[in-house]
Amino acid sequence: MTVSLNKAVPDFRAPATGADFRLADQRGKTLVLYFYPKDNTPGCTTEAMNFRDQYDAFERAGAAVYGISRDSLKSHENFKAKLELPFELISDADEAICSLFDVIKMKKMYGKEVRGIERSTFVVDGKGVLRHEMRGIKVPNHVDEVLEIIKAM
Repeated sequence: MTVSLNKAVPDFRAPATGADFRLADQRGKTLVLYFYPKDNTPGCTTEAMNFRDQYDAFERAGAAVYGISRDSLKSHENFKAKLELPFELISDADEAICSLFDVIKMKKMYGKEVRGIERSTFVVDGKGVLRHEMRGIKVPNHVDEVLEIIKAM
């Protein structure tokens, strides 16, 4: 089963920095769930810093931001500390959440096909309904676009 626009996202639970994340516990908040390939890589570092730098604006707009990748909790804790991220990172080592959101794709890396996370962002409203999905995104200006979507909700 995968998520679809304007439908409720099935509840899920996963380890996260700070405390375990459970979708049902987030009711009442708009959520920005951004999936990224790997901690400490150039594009993912830039994207995380962009969300960090706009974090106050997301909070003022009533949205909570969560980054999700297949990295371990330990890797996430180090990445979060290094970049001083004010939001939590969710570890999806078993790819359950990635499967739910259908973000695992075959990608080319150095001429070889590899399975990895397609950089994607999803906006879930306070009732747990998926309102926006952006797939195959590019990092420049992406966070600004997400913020505009949140403000327009």
